[in-house]
Amino acid sequence: MNNPDIARIFEEMADLLELHGENAFRVRAYRNGAKAIMELDEAVAAIVEDESKDLQSYSSIGKTLADKCRTLVETGRLPQLEKLKAETPEVLIKMTRIPGLGVKKAMALQTELGIETLEELKEACEQEKVRALKGFAAKTEKLILDGLEIAEAASQRIRLDQAEKLVHRINEHLKGCDAIDQMEFAGSFRRGKETIGDVDILVVSQNHDAVMDQLEAFTGVVSVIVRGDTKMSIRVDEQFQVDLRVVPAESFGAALQYFTGSKEHNVAVRSRARKMGLTVNEYGVSKLDDPYNYIAGKTEEEVYEALGLEWVSPELREGRKELTWAENRNETPELLELEHIVSDLHMHTTASDGANSIEQMADAARERGLTHIAITDHSKRVTMANGLDEARLLEQWKKIDDFNKKQDDGFRVLKGVECDILEAGPLDIADEVLAEADWVIASVHYGQKQSRQEITDRIVGALENPHVHTIAHPTGRLIGSRPPYDVDLHTVFQAAVEQQKSLELNASPRRLDLSEENLLQAAQMGIPITINTDAHAVTGMEVMRFGVTQARRAGLTREQVLNTWALDELLEWLS
Repeated sequence: MNNPDIARIFEEMADLLELHGENAFRVRAYRNGAKAIMELDEAVAAIVEDESKDLQSYSSIGKTLADKCRTLVETGRLPQLEKLKAETPEVLIKMTRIPGLGVKKAMALQTELGIETLEELKEACEQEKVRALKGFAAKTEKLILDGLEIAEAASQRIRLDQAEKLVHRINEHLKGCDAIDQMEFAGSFRRGKETIGDVDILVVSQNHDAVMDQLEAFTGVVSVIVRGDTKMSIRVDEQFQVDLRVVPAESFGAALQYFTGSKEHNVAVRSRARKMGLTVNEYGVSKLDDPYNYIAGKTEEEVYEALGLEWVSPELREGRKELTWAENRNETPELLELEHIVSDLHMHTTASDGANSIEQMADAARERGLTHIAITDHSKRVTMANGLDEARLLEQWKKIDDFNKKQDDGFRVLKGVECDILEAGPLDIADEVLAEADWVIASVHYGQKQSRQEITDRIVGALENPHVHTIAHPTGRLIGSRPPYDVDLHTVFQAAVEQQKSLELNASPRRLDLSEENLLQAAQMGIPITINTDAHAVTGMEVMRFGVTQARRAGLTREQVLNTWALDELLEWLS
């Protein structure tokens, strides 16, 4: 039971307790505990097993949560959670995922209208039954209808980071099976898509039953959907599907290529093969007139080589230009790598809503091999995050100047701010103060339901400000829980080009904003991209890899990303 698993369980406890009307203090304790556990630098299991350490000594973890951590580590279960789940209608949990609906209204809908499924809720809205209830209105019906698509998608797919945790658990579990000779995870997870519908596992083994027995023994298995000679499907962690296929070693590469996808990529591959008198399937490459005599299939590289192509990075396999690049060989872009990143230009400290100091964030960044960072605490408009006014901001920048003077290894902290774009248009910090910053991020946190024209004008106005360098999370979306606000991105992109500004790809797997499609357009227009973690603690810097994956899916190279530039190159661009 790792830290993310325990944090997820505590978040689920908080949701269910709130649905059952428990007091806000108890609910908040679980949420704070989940956050604290995610920010721990060491495993909860290791702390529990070390008699010299006490979980209660850690921030936001009291006796109750410490006891539950111990139970989870020792048993892998939490009886109270299982009891709450059994007592809670599943539709209630799904309804709370609808943006803006809230627990009380979800309970009212379930009780007063007898809603049992999201489809019934949709029908009630379409038949205008919801507006007839006390405390509801036509506006609420529209809100629900707009959010139902998000709620339904959230129940069917999981984010890339959630899939990564599940894959890690399964991988560690299956590694204990000596019968496995070779193993890879395929599908949309391997391609790095921002949400995953299922997990595909390919295995080479001479003992199929041993492999399937091992998978069936995985903690979290809800049911076995099917089990055959070479294929097995299970449901884990609230109905998420995992498919296992056992393939012969001579077909492993072909199967990996086939089951990695995408459908569009594979269609293009098969079409090319037919034109060459070949056929491609999960067993290998063969001639059309001799389909069972495979000439390639052991590795992906030999599959592509048989088709006159260089190997294609999984992130690019979406049926766009990748086969043209692979055919010409010298045209495939040299994709961005995590090791190319030398800076992180969006992070928060204890001055606003962060968990660590300037020094701690800098030390953690240095340990990750970065050469410079920007401290960008919130501006005063974000009161809930203890945003900084002009005086506090100048005071912080003086601390950064003092810190930089003490560095003898060339590491540097840039003086920055995440400055809100106010609803009426101006920026939240006076221009004469922004002029003293090294790096200014502008962002929209409030007024996200304004009209398309209003939000577009606000962002374009920020880009036209000479002191602004980039726009953070440009569409404001939260994957699976909040749609992007209505903004004319083409106009925003044009303004970025005209003003020679950059746009952010927020690396948080909850955001990944810009989306892949938007990132493709921005990159094609020549807009420099900055990939930032938006870290609120030293552990938050870990998400940079998700931003890099998103950039690779859009075909970005290191030259297109500001975070790969040496400090002197960045400063020259800023000037």
